[in-house]
Amino acid sequence: MDKNSNAYTFIFAVIMVSVIAGLLAFTATSLKPLQAKNVKAEKMQNILGTIGVADVSRDNAEVAFNKYIKQQLALKVDGTVDSETNAFDLSLKKEVKKSDEAQRFPLYIAEKEGKTFYVVPLYGAGLWDAIWGYVALDADKNTIIGANFGHKGETPGLGAEITTDWFQAQFVGKTLLNDINEGYVAENFVSVKAIKGGAKTEDAHGVDAISGGTITSDGVSDMIQERLARYLPYFKNM
Repeated sequence: MDKNSNAYTFIFAVIMVSVIAGLLAFTATSLKPLQAKNVKAEKMQNILGTIGVADVSRDNAEVAFNKYIKQQLALKVDGTVDSETNAFDLSLKKEVKKSDEAQRFPLYIAEKEGKTFYVVPLYGAGLWDAIWGYVALDADKNTIIGANFGHKGETPGLGAEITTDWFQAQFVGKTLLNDINEGYVAENFVSVKAIKGGAKTEDAHGVDAISGGTITSDGVSDMIQERLARYLPYFKNM
């Protein structure tokens, strides 16, 4: 075949594209189990981080997770437990698109140094794309002891600041209820909000919003309020 002909060029291009596509597909398929393992380990690290178990490597994440996480529950909207659903395998990205009755709400119950903690996964919307995270509650199921957040496409230096230590540390010690003695009822649930211009020192339910990242800060507030409200029936039943 004439190497200078259009036919030769076309056939050569098709063969090269096919070979490269095949190699890429093979590589992606081969790496998929490793990627899934890393995602699982990172999820465990994030959950453990909210209860103060830090510096856990990915290789040791599962061992540490099994040590501290004593129960993994998939809750129904009425606060009862769906014993047939694996809480860890739930994808909040998919769950939030379902009706309230069809959704399942994962809850991780941890024990550390003789105390019980409750870790609630979060999922919401930022300025540009999805945001997510975890909030850990003390044994009173009211006081936040740890929080971490992630995002897909927030602006560096602005909305992306939700992943920084200074922003997340503000949530520690904040409370969800107006009065713990009134119990877990909707009227008593005020959640925790990021306040533009800064929260007052004595505000038990407010943290400083991110300067220049108001929409993302509001997204964090809405995410915490919407997700944690789903757990009131379970906490009330307890």
